[in-house]
Amino acid sequence: MTSPSRRPPRGNGAASLARLAWRNLWRQRRRTLLLVVVVAYATLAIVFFWGFTDGFLDSIMNAQGRLVAAPVLVTTEHYHGDPDPANALNDPPAVERLALEDPRVHGAAPRIDFGALLRSPYTMEGVLARGVDPTREGQVSDLPASISEGRMLAGPGEIVLGRGVAQRLDARLGERVAIDVSAMAGPQALGLRLVGLIDAGTPAVDDSTALIDLADARTLTGVTGATGVALDVPLGQETAAAQAINARLNGTVRAYPVSELLGALQRGLAAERIQMIPMGLLFSLFAAVAVTTTVVVSVLERMREFGVIVSLGLDQARLAWLVTFESVFSTALGWLAGLVLGYGLLWVLNLTNALGAFVTGFYGDLLQGLALTDQISAGMRPEYALFASITIALAALFSALAPARRVRRLNPAAAMRTE
Repeated sequence: MTSPSRRPPRGNGAASLARLAWRNLWRQRRRTLLLVVVVAYATLAIVFFWGFTDGFLDSIMNAQGRLVAAPVLVTTEHYHGDPDPANALNDPPAVERLALEDPRVHGAAPRIDFGALLRSPYTMEGVLARGVDPTREGQVSDLPASISEGRMLAGPGEIVLGRGVAQRLDARLGERVAIDVSAMAGPQALGLRLVGLIDAGTPAVDDSTALIDLADARTLTGVTGATGVALDVPLGQETAAAQAINARLNGTVRAYPVSELLGALQRGLAAERIQMIPMGLLFSLFAAVAVTTTVVVSVLERMREFGVIVSLGLDQARLAWLVTFESVFSTALGWLAGLVLGYGLLWVLNLTNALGAFVTGFYGDLLQGLALTDQISAGMRPEYALFASITIALAALFSALAPARRVRRLNPAAAMRTE
């Protein structure tokens, strides 16, 4: 049976100890401030670690998506499963108008994607060609900005190729390239003049890209509308925008976020995030050790003070609860301050794009083969607060156990002789 001196305080007793613990925090402001700073730093570090990791991986996905696909693509379910021009959209303008009603959608451009055979006087090459509206494609894609030689399409009769494709065809700017298509109405062919070369630094783009005017694509494929409508959506809002648009679409037409358009890359980045978990746990462990050490030291250096308190009539059990309340209050203050500073730092980094130059300079050579934009955003997900909360709560628990146990066994006379 638990002795009365060991029972936790109840009712007014607990409230009185809590009030006393709160006042004690401000009697030793320097000690309290040190503990709050350590806890805040640990919390901020955890929030920043996961915010940077998620933002970095999301930025890679977004950069790759704006080169290979789109932030969001509206197309038919049949075309998404079977990219045959026969499954194209019937009324692209209506889809554009509906999509642009969402405030997150900043631009829209129709496209026709189709398989084609390119021929030069020397060889031939199979590609997945894309018919685009030259005046609007730059809103939803980074391909026009990746042209290193020549220029973007100005109208029908022209073609832009990835540098790798042009090299294999041995085609140069100004020369003509033939494009053959097995269209709905039978074989079709056009002769187009090469006006631009894309050098995105990404094999998936440079070795397979062929852009032609939307009018030429319609002539070749027989599609009167478009196979899809690409949408410009800010980083991190692709899934939410696609879900909102899908709620207003009818029939078999759907909006697909970049994560569904680049499934293999999405799975690869998800695996990378899983691989970061051990590092995140190690990071949290270091933070917990720092918090635990600070709390324990701040309590043990007050043993003389505790001896005086016990000699004045407060029993060891209630003193242990007093110490526990102080630890809880101080770590809670540090945790709240760390969350405010952590999410504030992530917000500032997003506002200023301070991570862009650092990441492209540091990781550029390590990520060859993947598109890497100089616009790097930090993640702002609520689960970062949960990760930090678990770490700080466990650290506070462990840091309170040892001092509280020592206080319970406190000998007032011996404690008052402690230097």
